[in-house]
Amino acid sequence: MSDYVRNLWYMAAWVGEVPDGGVLARTFLDEKWLIYELTTGGYAMLRDRCAHRFVQLSKGERNGNVIHCPYHGLGFNAEGTCVHSPFPDVHPQASVATMPIVARHDALWFWPGEAALADEGTIPDFAYLSDPDRAAWRGYLPIKGHYELMTDNLMDLTHAEFLHRESFGVNGSIFTGKQTVRQDDDGAIWNNWDMVDSTPPDWAKPMLNEGERVDQYLHMRWHAPSCMDLSIGMARAGSGGADFVVPPMRNPHIITPETQETCHYFYDHAPGEEEAARARQVFVMEDEPMIAAAHEGLAGEDFWDARPLILPSDAGAIRARRRMMQLLRAERA
Repeated sequence: MSDYVRNLWYMAAWVGEVPDGGVLARTFLDEKWLIYELTTGGYAMLRDRCAHRFVQLSKGERNGNVIHCPYHGLGFNAEGTCVHSPFPDVHPQASVATMPIVARHDALWFWPGEAALADEGTIPDFAYLSDPDRAAWRGYLPIKGHYELMTDNLMDLTHAEFLHRESFGVNGSIFTGKQTVRQDDDGAIWNNWDMVDSTPPDWAKPMLNEGERVDQYLHMRWHAPSCMDLSIGMARAGSGGADFVVPPMRNPHIITPETQETCHYFYDHAPGEEEAARARQVFVMEDEPMIAAAHEGLAGEDFWDARPLILPSDAGAIRARRRMMQLLRAERA
């Protein structure tokens, strides 16, 4: 598996995951970090490891914006500087690492690369997530498997016909549809499927007249490192996409590496506990076992060294992988 690209914005958490007056501890890119909201506004992100004896600071106490290590009481501020010590002569350079972190689109984003290059304007556009009506339907899951395998899964939605037949399969119509893959000037990669005059899935047939056909679309947008935005729609055939059978949906699918073996998955779903249960079924019972199986199948071998068979439907996922390779080479240079 490849190293991580550092000069990118990664999602750390939904804003609502950070406890009031407390800290959120999470592992990103093989390192432990803690996140907390400042009393003066904004957020701080510190390496979750004391500079003295390497104990996790998140196990200690928070006093205002200072985090105290539970082992010997050293206190570190939001800049990572040791500002409190019960001992004399603490070295003036005693500190822990920090990373830039900002709130945008009801999510927290961190920059693990060169801080001077952290341009908030390059955070992928998920402005629709700022809608307060969506806040109650945020989802988070830990996933077993390398994060790029999860990207592959989401960038090739043909797997829905096999893994998700009961939840949102489209009765094979995706294989008769048109696939379009493109890359925008901002680096976004689109993998779009449009199924015109197709057979509706079984769950939609009760909402249609006997024999009525539909126009469907599945459009996925990807931004590095693994920030995806899925748009789904189904309208009555011949209506020019205006007569929707069900309201169109748009959902985030954002993946952040935890380790080389695991990743964080951030998503949301339609309102209601039934939809929450459906989402858990899709991701936990259907997707994750296959991601884990693919990871196990590689057994630590590099994806490209394994010489994968490339199908036409893989075009979007392969473009995303190649883009990440380009970014990694640029950083190494």
